[in-house]
Amino acid sequence: MMSCEEKETGSYGITTFQQVVSSCCGAVLTSILVTPLDVVKVRLQAQSNPSLKGKSFLDSDGLTDHVYLYENGTGKTWHKTSGRFTGMLDAFAKIVQREGVKALWSGLPPSLAVSVPTTVIYFTCYDQLRDALVYKIEDNDYIPLIAGGIARLFSATIISPVEMIRTRMQSRRLTYTQLLACISTNVANNGWLSLWKGWGPTVLRDVPFSALYWYNYEYFKMSLCKKSSLHEPTFLIIFSSGAAAGSIAATLTLPFDVIKTHRQTELWELDVTRSPQKTSASVWEVMKRIVVENGFTGLFTGIIPRLTKIAPACAIMISTYEYGKTFFRRLNKDKDMKNY
Repeated sequence: MMSCEEKETGSYGITTFQQVVSSCCGAVLTSILVTPLDVVKVRLQAQSNPSLKGKSFLDSDGLTDHVYLYENGTGKTWHKTSGRFTGMLDAFAKIVQREGVKALWSGLPPSLAVSVPTTVIYFTCYDQLRDALVYKIEDNDYIPLIAGGIARLFSATIISPVEMIRTRMQSRRLTYTQLLACISTNVANNGWLSLWKGWGPTVLRDVPFSALYWYNYEYFKMSLCKKSSLHEPTFLIIFSSGAAAGSIAATLTLPFDVIKTHRQTELWELDVTRSPQKTSASVWEVMKRIVVENGFTGLFTGIIPRLTKIAPACAIMISTYEYGKTFFRRLNKDKDMKNY
């Protein structure tokens, strides 16, 4: 499934560094604009699971990850709150009232420190894979699906240890010396693979999301270009395609997002609660527990704020990324013309 833009240009015509710059700008802008929606969504998911109190966990919009401390947080994580939220608007109002406007951007700096390199690896890897697969797979329709899934798997695997380290830094105030000693002890007792704890449910959630997202995004973009008889997609086409593709992927993968939020609470239980270590429940055990405690609808907790966040997040990210690539493509073309 080749986009109308690629059919016209033949290739990207930009360097890997320029792809990196484009994705970096998109990651920063997206994180700043959608973090408040992310905070509200996770709070709504968290209150449905009493065991979240005092524990840190990760959340993702499919493009970037964010870490949060649900209660008794310190520093730039969440502060203690009481009472339940009845909905998205109620959560916004109570968070601002009790904790101030800044609370809506809780944990943004450390999140940027990880989400930026994650997104850079993810988007750059996708473009490189898609270009490579064009010459190896006859059916181009499935290239975005394959490239999107592999790119997310690759980026999630590389960043997973960093995510775990960041979670520990936010769950407790540690100096770098203490952090290094803590990690060394953990590796000595549990092996190097312990740094990838939580990788399974993360991949189970993010890989399907990415595969569905890129497949639908490329399909919508190409279809809208054809209907409009355009050689290059406009900003509106890119923005609407990203929003629609993200919304579809978010809805279909929401149960795995909820499971990931619940299961993440077990990752640092020994450190946060100082209770004896427990064996992590499997994904299916967590799913069954959610259904028993909250019904089938419990698997779709936070769907409204998630969709409200996902649509603009995906739209802003892909629009910024595509705009950046178009800018560099034209810049390179102008340089070639001058040199010629």
